[in-house]
Amino acid sequence: MAESGIVEFKIYEHIVVLERYGSGWSLEANIVGWNGGDPKIDIRSWSPDHERMTRGITLTEEQGEKLAKHLSQRTKSRHMTAGRDTMER
Repeated sequence: MAESGIVEFKIYEHIVVLERYGSGWSLEANIVGWNGGDPKIDIRSWSPDHERMTRGITLTEEQGEKLAKHLSQRTKSRHMTAGRDTMER
């Protein structure tokens, strides 16, 4: 944190808006650097002007790749199971 207690951040890259809320806020995945640190994958809700944000989660590239790999495997597994259920009926 800066000496004034203000959190400093820079959004380096917008990856995806996961959801938009009626309030105008949106849940997003971005590449963000916090308080002068290295940019990381960041998932949190942002105000429309990107001046305010909620608490969120940050991941290194390696953590993000691991999560993406396991989510992809989970999705494939669920589709295969769903197909089997349909065939068994």
